[in-house]
Amino acid sequence: MEAIPPLLDREIRVIDLSADYRLRDAKVYAEWYKELHQDAENLKHAVYGLPELFGDNVAGARLVANPGCYPQTAILGLAPLVSHGLIELTGSIIDSKSGVSGGGRTPKLTFHFPECNENVSAYSVGSHRHTPEIEQALSAVAGKPVSVIFTPHLIPMDRGILSTIYSTPTRTVAENELVELYRSYYEGKPFVRVRTSPPATKDTVGTNFLDLCVKVVRGKILVFAAEDNLVRGASGVAVQNFNRMFGFDERIGLM
Repeated sequence: MEAIPPLLDREIRVIDLSADYRLRDAKVYAEWYKELHQDAENLKHAVYGLPELFGDNVAGARLVANPGCYPQTAILGLAPLVSHGLIELTGSIIDSKSGVSGGGRTPKLTFHFPECNENVSAYSVGSHRHTPEIEQALSAVAGKPVSVIFTPHLIPMDRGILSTIYSTPTRTVAENELVELYRSYYEGKPFVRVRTSPPATKDTVGTNFLDLCVKVVRGKILVFAAEDNLVRGASGVAVQNFNRMFGFDERIGLM
């Protein structure tokens, strides 16, 4: 937020990979990031850069806030359901697991090999900063407030994110109906692949793909989402956004 205003003043278009412009409300930013936002004026004009949902807004944007890695799995995983009113808008559980590189670049004791090898642990329970980002995007899709329970886990691998999402349907729905909904919803979105079996992290490694699978189990809707956090998680989507901003084919440089 310190570096970007001078660039915008020089009419340079910006794709920001930090979290500084992802949350539209400066008060919400202060609550979750424990600091005051220093650029509320540009915050109002930033576009959340998830191309599959907000690509039309990205095309003309001066400032694009690149989405976080975890939120993409949750938002794209739930968007078809909330947009069609098929699940309760409160109480969806997002259980996410990430390799060590998904935990950020700040050195921490828990990231050291002797600590994380042969170990799985939850962190930032109830307080992870990606929570309001997920809720904001899903609320925009639903047209109503959405709240979720998001819990990330650190697992002993280098890269990759797998999220398993549990939601309560608002009516009885068949699994094949949901599969067709997802395929229709993401038709023409080249980097979202809808599968009939749950994806694994190795299915997406080294690519910008985000793989989804939806199932009905004992009256609940389960969504599985996998991505490579070192591509799709930030840099790959930044390239997608760049392509949209400058009128290129969204796939250039990525596939």
